[in-house]
Amino acid sequence: MIGGGPTRLRSPDITLRQLRYFAVLGAELNYHRAAERLFITQPALSTAIKQLEHLVGVALFTRSTREVTLTDVGASWLPRVQEALAGVDGAIGDLSALTGRTGNRIRLGYFLGTGADLLYRLVRHFEAAHPEITIEATEFDFSDPTAGLADGTTEIALTRPPLDLPEHRIFVLDTEDWVACLPRDHRYAGRDEVEITDLLDDPIVCAPASAGGWRDYWMAMELRDRPPTVAAVAATYEAETTAIARGLGISFTTEAIARLYDRPGIVYVPIRGHAPSYIALAWHPASLSPQGRTLIRHVEAQWNFPEGHGEERPADLR
Repeated sequence: MIGGGPTRLRSPDITLRQLRYFAVLGAELNYHRAAERLFITQPALSTAIKQLEHLVGVALFTRSTREVTLTDVGASWLPRVQEALAGVDGAIGDLSALTGRTGNRIRLGYFLGTGADLLYRLVRHFEAAHPEITIEATEFDFSDPTAGLADGTTEIALTRPPLDLPEHRIFVLDTEDWVACLPRDHRYAGRDEVEITDLLDDPIVCAPASAGGWRDYWMAMELRDRPPTVAAVAATYEAETTAIARGLGISFTTEAIARLYDRPGIVYVPIRGHAPSYIALAWHPASLSPQGRTLIRHVEAQWNFPEGHGEERPADLR
């Protein structure tokens, strides 16, 4: 038992999220892979598992510096938890069927701060043209740049490539220029524009490691000959701009974010000569519902894009 005497457990003490974390770690037996599947950090996963073990009063995993294994109790409990989670998911599906919403909704993910005006236009225009279909939009932060596509939480996402999803299709909606987010007392804060190479030695505020190649892209790793100094890790623009206002470091972002997240203590300076960033819809053709296909066709046929936009881009954006 953990913490001494037996634990009196009430079912409301345990959350579905904790059970899902346990099920994924129990299947992977590797904190790094499990955290990547869950799009959380390894410390966050470790803390959640420890909290669950405290609630149930027993150790579920045996940890060493080399491996993670299930205890006897954990191994016996895992299939029961997997069965319970499948039952919950099935019950939610049944409710959708009973309410007649199964075939009339689209699970759309959108990445934090990505094309906010595009999102509103897309939803309004599509639902006006197809009132029988409802778009259920969910926001995702930097920990999941795929906006739910990677784990199937969503079927279509409005996001900002590159994405680590080589089998998915990308349809570009718009482009944005890169800008540097700097503390107001930064040496280049008064410039009209700046070369990105002049900023590569500055400490940087970056996304969590779970963001994968997207994190590397926004750290401009392709231009560096040595690893950057990471000043802070932030999962939201609020956290990012707060760290920069404190003078901890800089970040690279886009002109749209400069409009949406103008804060005291920071300044945005255009970056000269860098290739633009893309805003795109992304989806997997094999898992797209009929309603999702209707949305994609609507966007391709009806959306008014600036010249040169609204086209598929090469796989290196994915």
